[in-house]
Amino acid sequence: MDAHVEGFLKHLSVARAASKHTVKAYTQDLAALEAYLGPLNVSLLEVTHLHLRGFLGQQSVELSAATRARRLAGIKSFYRYLVRRKVLEVSPARRVKTPKLPQRLPRAVPIDETFALLEAPQADKLLELRDRSMLEILYGAGLRVSELCGLSLGDVDLRARMVRVLGKGNKERLVPLNEGAVEALQRWLERRAELLAKPRRNQDPSAIFLNVRGGRLTTRSMQVHLAAYAKRLGITRKVTPHALRHSFATHLLASGADVRSIQELLGHASLSTTQRYTAVSFEQLQKVYDDAHPRA
Repeated sequence: MDAHVEGFLKHLSVARAASKHTVKAYTQDLAALEAYLGPLNVSLLEVTHLHLRGFLGQQSVELSAATRARRLAGIKSFYRYLVRRKVLEVSPARRVKTPKLPQRLPRAVPIDETFALLEAPQADKLLELRDRSMLEILYGAGLRVSELCGLSLGDVDLRARMVRVLGKGNKERLVPLNEGAVEALQRWLERRAELLAKPRRNQDPSAIFLNVRGGRLTTRSMQVHLAAYAKRLGITRKVTPHALRHSFATHLLASGADVRSIQELLGHASLSTTQRYTAVSFEQLQKVYDDAHPRA
């Protein structure tokens, strides 16, 4: 690995407390750029804005605008790092424009379908008891699926009905739990030890949500389980853990919660990110108007 790239990735992990997913993505971005530059006999320090435009043009054949924009963001961050370290005088990426992205509004799951999903897992089955508590917390607290799977026993205070969440950038926040989430979690915790009864490799006694072998449940497993419950209910729309997070915010806003409070609950660093949900609510309002107004 290029020494400058290695230093940059270390800076991301230590100084900026970036998540492992961010570090992995930036590693892949810079590896792709190096692969493009190789046949041109150009090093990362010799790159011009024309090289970067050519790289993005090549990437447009296989990657979406959103992926190319994220890839360019990683490259821009790398070259800003080199400028701050006085390795380069100016960043060759400063003149490269980010691909224009389509404005996509979050798709919330309707309330009736959301409630049906929460009640789909059966209380007499151990793993479905786990899934019920996960779904209740995912929707009831608006967590990211990575935050949900990362919860440990010390993060939850059932008496206070609060959960401590470690979000992006290792930022902590406290989120309240509703009664349904607390009740479902209590039932799961009463039987959780059954998955640790037989010692196996890679068990994680501190994790709240365990897989069948006693290890910490992965985000991918949670996505698969949720999709299975949606299929069981005959829900044709694609339902993901992030869709439930969108639903949490959209349903709160529709019930009168203010955007600033929703921002805190979601752990958004920028209010503009949360304000997308106001557009979702207006879209729903417009649909009601179109369906109901005699002159619509």
